[in-house]
Amino acid sequence: MDTASPLLFETIRIENGEVFNLSYHQKRFDQSRKALFDAEEKLALSNLISAAPSRGLYRCRIVYDREIQSIDYFPYAPKEINTLRIVPAEIGYGYKYLQRDSLDSLLRENSDVDEIIIEKKGLLTDTTISNIAFYDGETWYTPANPLLEGTMRAKLIDEGFLKRREMTKEELPRYTQVALINAMIGFKILNHFAIQT
Repeated sequence: MDTASPLLFETIRIENGEVFNLSYHQKRFDQSRKALFDAEEKLALSNLISAAPSRGLYRCRIVYDREIQSIDYFPYAPKEINTLRIVPAEIGYGYKYLQRDSLDSLLRENSDVDEIIIEKKGLLTDTTISNIAFYDGETWYTPANPLLEGTMRAKLIDEGFLKRREMTKEELPRYTQVALINAMIGFKILNHFAIQT
């Protein structure tokens, strides 16, 4: 793989044959192909994942550049997350690249916690596997400038459930709950609101 043609991927939740949030995945897939590969031809994801398993919870991973490179289905078990740490890092992940070395190395460097929240230019962004949201007793807020525009985050914003706001670690005491958001776990409120700064 040369640097001019990076591979990207979509992760889609499929449960008992039902495909979740496909229109949001299709939109990001189309936008990424056009922006990075100047691809005008539309590829309908609904036609490509028709062979999805009909029983159980699966993670469908579609790897692509200008064209589809592979489609795989993996039984899904969520990662257990109880401890979080805020880690400053000036990294970019504006597209859902298959190559995640910068994210993976940050997580390895903080292996004493389950997951990290990346702080970029003084603002909270995402964990390595999800968007995030914080609850102030009335409203759920998500960082206005995430590393990656997640599909579930986009859906919850469109539905009015999430509001965007620039967020700093100094503001964390105003919030009472934290949630992780991605295509596979949906909107998952963590039982313990303990974030190391």
